[in-house]
Amino acid sequence: MTIYTSRPIKPDVRAVLERLQPGQRIKITHLIRVGMKTWPMAVIGTFRHVDSLATGIATDRDPHDDIIVPIVHFTKDNQEMSSAALDEHTQLEII
Repeated sequence: MTIYTSRPIKPDVRAVLERLQPGQRIKITHLIRVGMKTWPMAVIGTFRHVDSLATGIATDRDPHDDIIVPIVHFTKDNQEMSSAALDEHTQLEII
């Protein structure tokens, strides 16, 4: 599986991504930060697929401003289709 990113994916997360198959149950845990407070937030769902998302700022500055992040697409238990961008703090588990 080739996932294009501008920063390396953590080895433990990459190992899970390489084993994931559509239909498997996953748990994604992010760190949420508001002001000076930080706490973990988890979501559980059924894995659909993973790909990359190119983001960046909306001005014509430097081509290196583009950031490419891995995106995990999944379906929540309430059938809502959702996705999550993975960062250096994300934990990904097969459950």
